Amino acid sequence: MEKEIRDEFKKRFNSDGIMYASSGRINLIGEHTDYNGGFVFPGAVDKCIMLAIEPNGTEIVNAYALDLKEEASFGLEEKDIPSQQWAHYIFGVCREIIKRGGVVKGFNAVFAGNVPLGAGMSSSAALESTFAFALNDLFNNNTIEKFELARIGQSTEHNYCGVKCGIMDQFASVFGKKGNLMRLDCRSGEFEYFPFNPKGYKLVLLDSKVKHELVDSPYNRRRESCERVAATIGVETLRDASFEDLEKVKDKISEEDYKRARYVIGEKQRVLDVCEALKNGDYETVGARMYETHEGLSKDYEVSCVELDYLNDIAREMGVTGSRIMGGGFGGCTINLVKDEKYDAFIASAKEKFAKKFGHEPRVIDVVISDGARKLS
Repeated sequence: MEKEIRDEFKKRFNSDGIMYASSGRINLIGEHTDYNGGFVFPGAVDKCIMLAIEPNGTEIVNAYALDLKEEASFGLEEKDIPSQQWAHYIFGVCREIIKRGGVVKGFNAVFAGNVPLGAGMSSSAALESTFAFALNDLFNNNTIEKFELARIGQSTEHNYCGVKCGIMDQFASVFGKKGNLMRLDCRSGEFEYFPFNPKGYKLVLLDSKVKHELVDSPYNRRRESCERVAATIGVETLRDASFEDLEKVKDKISEEDYKRARYVIGEKQRVLDVCEALKNGDYETVGARMYETHEGLSKDYEVSCVELDYLNDIAREMGVTGSRIMGGGFGGCTINLVKDEKYDAFIASAKEKFAKKFGHEPRVIDVVISDGARKLS
């Protein structure tokens, strides 16, 4: 991929460019908690967005998406927003840096990626983080601190892509560290690295290869549910709510909002349980909490689908230590913690049964925890 990007940049712009990359991510546990001020537990993976870039001495950005074989050129004023949806991510990063008092001038760029699309590994955050990291290095002498780079990506999603996401995806892409997961407190911004090299276990994603398109924005609707319950309880976010608080307002909120909040409050504790279990090398507890999270996401938060529930059922039947839906939901993948001796049988069974029921095999994505945003050359 790096050679293809370099060759395309040379062909288009008669220069070598400077190479940067940023990773997609997995999240072991802590789903839909980031925008509720809670805890998440992500790690960067060995699938990334890679970028060749160079200032061009103008006020115009020329970007080429190698995977899509599409190009876009645009200025750096708010009125210059490009027509292509993929270019909104780049334009948004530029604008968010400028709005914060940073410097962005015209540049040429070619990028590509191998983060699986639609699998819940956050290719969009990897794209935002790659450009934010590069523009900080090229035009701002790395004076924008790393957490602000993550916020720039998050603001890009909010203001230019229509997704009211939390901070987790961009945080993981920027701060990822090889061999480590990270527990992030999404309210305070404090985080801690946790070495993750489970002896005798593998971490594997099973991508259902389905993405259910829904008419409205289910992600934003769930966020609104959580905000309504928090306001009714009288707290800023559900991070500060307990099950007792929720029960007190049960008759003042809808059944749907009650279920959404019940999941989020439970998930807050599950993340902390997993952190403690990892410190003790207790992967059975980690796995049990993963199954509980899936149940909550499926029944209370209602972001699963029949394909993902079926993959979770297969994992249970095959004695997989832990399994759950990962990402925003309505398709994508499950993340599975599997003992080495059960791995081959699980993968074979999942492929066979899923194909028999849905007409195609799930994609198997082995996970290697890797570094986040970085300069390559």
